[in-house]
Amino acid sequence: MSEKILSTDEKALAVNLDDSKYGTFAEIGAGQEVVRHFFQVGATAGTVAKSISAYDMKFSDEIYGKADRYVSRGRLVQMLEHEYSLLDQRLTEVRGDHSTFFAFANTVAAQSFRGGRECHGWMGIRFQLHSGAAPCDIILHVRMLDRYNLQQQDALGIFGVNLVHGAFFHRDDPREFIRALADNLGKERIEVDMIQFLGAGFEEVDNRTLSLILVQEGMTNAVVFDADGNVRQPAELLYKKAVLMERGSFQPVNNVHLDMLECAQKRFAQVQGISESDTLVLFELNLSTFGSDEEIDLADFLARVDALTALGQTVLISNYFEFYRLSAYFRRHTTSPIGIVLGISNLANIFNENYYDHLEGGILESLGRLFKQSVKLYVYPMTVDSFAHYQKDCGLAVSEGFDCEKQNGVDVITANTFRPDKHLQTLYDYLNENGFLEALTGFAPSCLDIFSREIVCKIRDGDESWTCEVPEEVASMIKSRKLWGCEG
Repeated sequence: MSEKILSTDEKALAVNLDDSKYGTFAEIGAGQEVVRHFFQVGATAGTVAKSISAYDMKFSDEIYGKADRYVSRGRLVQMLEHEYSLLDQRLTEVRGDHSTFFAFANTVAAQSFRGGRECHGWMGIRFQLHSGAAPCDIILHVRMLDRYNLQQQDALGIFGVNLVHGAFFHRDDPREFIRALADNLGKERIEVDMIQFLGAGFEEVDNRTLSLILVQEGMTNAVVFDADGNVRQPAELLYKKAVLMERGSFQPVNNVHLDMLECAQKRFAQVQGISESDTLVLFELNLSTFGSDEEIDLADFLARVDALTALGQTVLISNYFEFYRLSAYFRRHTTSPIGIVLGISNLANIFNENYYDHLEGGILESLGRLFKQSVKLYVYPMTVDSFAHYQKDCGLAVSEGFDCEKQNGVDVITANTFRPDKHLQTLYDYLNENGFLEALTGFAPSCLDIFSREIVCKIRDGDESWTCEVPEEVASMIKSRKLWGCEG
């Protein structure tokens, strides 16, 4: 039997009845929806030192300082710092030996009277783990998915109570903390696409693991780590950027992955006329490649991320198996061109009708969604033997009769010679002839026979030839950390 989920009022009351918890609520943008729950259940005098809501920008600036954007992480941090410092200055002498102080804050853009804007916000709590301790933070970015303002306010109030209660009662169990954020809400009303535990007491928490849990638990569909390995809010990175994305298992990232990207980057810049500074390159790890939630090896997952970020790459973790869902996710944040880098094997998957049984319009609907707004596939070639090898590994019938092109002295299957099932050939030709697909050229022939699975086998068998198939930084990391069975 699972534990009974406490109601929102029961959670607020549990905090109010704990005499050691004492703090401030500061809320901007959707009313004082969170603190309202603590007031209405009673016993608030023992919990709330102050409640404030500074709606006017001038008032807000006078209290917290200037801000470029009022719904931003920067503004949230200003609020937390200001409110917590007041608690510390005014109350430490009076009750610092028996109280754990906290400052809760949010800054939110809920649905306006005119409608039509992105409804999102930043929410966080700065708090002590015990009396006299240095404070730590929990910071989140949320998207409100309800249609109307009153619904969004209601959801924010419930979610904020879940956050405060979780910070005090579930902080030592990250998965339970994240699950409890959806209590009395479900996962259809608020999305959490970034979370961080920061400061004293959270030194051992890996925020990338928390991000993975967000995706696993259905709190979001995608999270992003920047080239330094830091968790980032996706909209900040994607805003007005052209996107060039490569999907893979990256166990480990190897020379063929980088060659695919290099070939695609050259063409993407030429065809789209977009500068490098205006393009965000993403390596995507899809959770469907990891098996079920119970099968995911967190150490293995983080090793793949570390190898990519060691090469200065930005990493996207998603549960969007279908490419059309992934392109729709990017379109939520940018109107610039989108390029998807893939090999012949993934191209074959896109034209596998079995993947679209859940769509009323089948493969036609999926392709219409994928290519509807400046999306292009950049297809890396594959030798016939390698494609047959891939199909055999996946338990598929081995295709025969492919035409080949000779490039760089090698016979390869390209986007121009690939053949889907016969009844889909006309559809494929239409997409190819109208520029939705592009066959990549200029590849390194030595990369065509590299397979991640075989690299892992070589590592485990002590066959040092694998070191020539991955970048030097990755080889050093695998040896120093003894990854994938390497003995160092």
